[in-house]
Amino acid sequence: MTWLFLCIGLVLLLGGGEALVNGSVGVARRFRVSPLVIGLTLVGFGTSTPELVASLEAAMIGAPGIAIGNVVGSNIANILLILGVSAVILPVTTSRKAFTRDGLVLMMASVLLVILCMVGTIGRTTGAVFVVLLAAYTLYTYLSERKQAAPEPAADEPADRPLAVSALLAVGGIAGVVVGAGFLVDASVELARRFGMSEAVIGLTLVAVGTSLPELVTSVMAAIRRHGDVAFGNIVGSNIFNILGIAGVTGLVSPIPIPEEIIRFDAWIMLASALALVAFAVTGWRINRWEGGLLLAAYAAYLVLQLSPPVRQAIGLS
Repeated sequence: MTWLFLCIGLVLLLGGGEALVNGSVGVARRFRVSPLVIGLTLVGFGTSTPELVASLEAAMIGAPGIAIGNVVGSNIANILLILGVSAVILPVTTSRKAFTRDGLVLMMASVLLVILCMVGTIGRTTGAVFVVLLAAYTLYTYLSERKQAAPEPAADEPADRPLAVSALLAVGGIAGVVVGAGFLVDASVELARRFGMSEAVIGLTLVAVGTSLPELVTSVMAAIRRHGDVAFGNIVGSNIFNILGIAGVTGLVSPIPIPEEIIRFDAWIMLASALALVAFAVTGWRINRWEGGLLLAAYAAYLVLQLSPPVRQAIGLS
């Protein structure tokens, strides 16, 4: 039954995340905001809803390793796996102006999380500061981009979709990710105990990849439709929301002690991934196919380190 619940959770997360994104984009068009704002906020934050719910569920059942591992692991997966896949399909482009603002915020948030990992806990005060920073960033992004032209609808998304239908899709998507996250976290904790794996490893791999499926679907579809700004904005926006929003809200609800293995290794991989994103983006303001291939290779190596006990023991992670 555990595996069944796990599969149900993943399906609900994927379906709910897709409905949430479609509904949110429909609402955004009605209010005429730019593609970059959609990617950074409604799509980026919307696709991170599964991570938020999963981390909150984990914190409330006393599994801090999954709660913080999900945040760190999702940020790693977003850049190395999802951006890698998107760039291999079609090079992902961005603008100097957008990256100067949003890439800088991502790096600052990543560095701040690493510092907090070294401190050893994310408490309620820190959580409140994170949430305030996220609100300020979102407001600034909207105000700085509101004069941009509204996005054109995709071929399979009619421009005349009623606002009520888009809102209903968004609400239904939220319900799907809430229920799916509950199944996923409960099943993951059971699997961690059954196979002798630490909660942190489960959070960094299975839960992180599972809750990142909406980002994967959204970014791949954006790449296929040649909406590089939406794909790039989705990744950057999701990672910013993961740190400031998810870690912040979870810390407000229940202070999160940081597992030692995340402090020693995974937090630094997350920071290195963000640095790789910056390095690749500033060379021509695009992520090319070969760079996407390098990101995917790096993620494969990371998974080997996480899921191979002998390798983990050899480098002192277990």
